[in-house]
Amino acid sequence: MSAASGGDRKPLIVRPDQGRKYDMGRMRAIFFADGEETASRYSISEWWLEPRTRGPGAHAHADDHIFYVLAGTLNLVVDGKQTDAQRGSYVLIPGGVPHDFENHGKDECGFISINVPAGFEQMMPHLVKWFGENPLHSVDDA
Repeated sequence: MSAASGGDRKPLIVRPDQGRKYDMGRMRAIFFADGEETASRYSISEWWLEPRTRGPGAHAHADDHIFYVLAGTLNLVVDGKQTDAQRGSYVLIPGGVPHDFENHGKDECGFISINVPAGFEQMMPHLVKWFGENPLHSVDDA
């Protein structure tokens, strides 16, 4: 792709110690590229859940989510159906579909999230605050 066909976008390399980091207690996210870098086309981030961590609860977004599981097993409920996505699995969650994710395993679970279009990243300061006031719990808690 030539610079002319890429618009104002520039190539981007994000090193392992870079990215915008968001700590939400038992869950954390690192955003590597979002609307600013992608002309609002998509955002890409990593999400990590500590072992045996409950998820945020069923929710939906207007944007599509594409997950790729990096480590562990991501326990999902998508549109009311429960499934497990092991390392190496891809998950497509179309915009508007209710979903939740948890880590029932004994090891940390991580996944890449690609959100199309970008914009989800604008919610991150609100989510950090919300999870500070409503911390995630262990799946072992009653």
